[in-house]
Amino acid sequence: MAITITGGVQLSGGVNIGTGGSGGGGASDGYVSGGESGPGTALNIIHKFSFSSDSNATDVGNLSSTTTYVSGQSSSENGYASGGQGSGQYVTSISKFSFATNGDASNIGNLSGGLSRQSGQSSSENGYASGGYTMPGPTSTIQKFPFSSDTGSSNVANLNTAIANPAGQSSSNHGYSSGGDLNGPRQTAIEKFAFASDGNGSSIGDLTLSMTESAGQSSNSHGYVSGMKAPEFTDTINKFPFASDSNATDVGDLTMGRRGASGQSSSSSGYSSGGVETEFPGLKVNVIDKFPFSSDANATDVGDLTVILAHSSGQQG
Repeated sequence: MAITITGGVQLSGGVNIGTGGSGGGGASDGYVSGGESGPGTALNIIHKFSFSSDSNATDVGNLSSTTTYVSGQSSSENGYASGGQGSGQYVTSISKFSFATNGDASNIGNLSGGLSRQSGQSSSENGYASGGYTMPGPTSTIQKFPFSSDTGSSNVANLNTAIANPAGQSSSNHGYSSGGDLNGPRQTAIEKFAFASDGNGSSIGDLTLSMTESAGQSSNSHGYVSGMKAPEFTDTINKFPFASDSNATDVGDLTMGRRGASGQSSSSSGYSSGGVETEFPGLKVNVIDKFPFSSDANATDVGDLTVILAHSSGQQG
């Protein structure tokens, strides 16, 4: 298989991420929204691919703004893409699109400020955006917005560390932020925060490597971090348990080393879509990788996006 913008503030320096969300549960499809296909070329495409068959993605709609370095969230009925950057600005908008019908997204609210390179998490009731870059640098803020109404987010807590480019995971009770960087130095910490209370995050373990710009996936029992720049491009898949606070283990490899992919989760498999394979000239790919949750095994290439794409958000519905 083959290898428009809302208001914000001016960009500060940084690098790129891929994000994930909650476990797939009864989800039947994976989504990839936003991102970029070339340097500084933000897109608004919404891709969709089937979990039931290994096949290519299709273009099913557009976000309300063109944005890259964006985080993804998923309710039972809708996908969300929040923040990001484009045209030299941080984006504040939250886009929402329906899983039941293929169509364009609508702008349903705004983050509390322009935010880029953050991780996304999802509870049954709310979407979260944690960490990321804002002016003047990395932030520790955890933002929350409700799925029940179309409204903006509020700042509800803080991570233990101001961090950019982490991967996001979600259990039924907690959101997780894994790895990332502090304006350069890469991190190993796995942080956890509770959905039931608006409380701060705490460090509960470490990844096997200092990982940044990774994709996040979630099964019912474990969080996954796949692909990274650590410091070279690697294909490692890390796994950590939700039931206990402990370190991650290395459980397999993607089909290629890459950074900036988006993560999706079905009830049985994790997916890593797109990404950047090399630093110079920054070769982007359209590969959709899939790895099983039931066993610790390597990923396989199961399909392609419609374009080469990196720094997009992932959803499942």
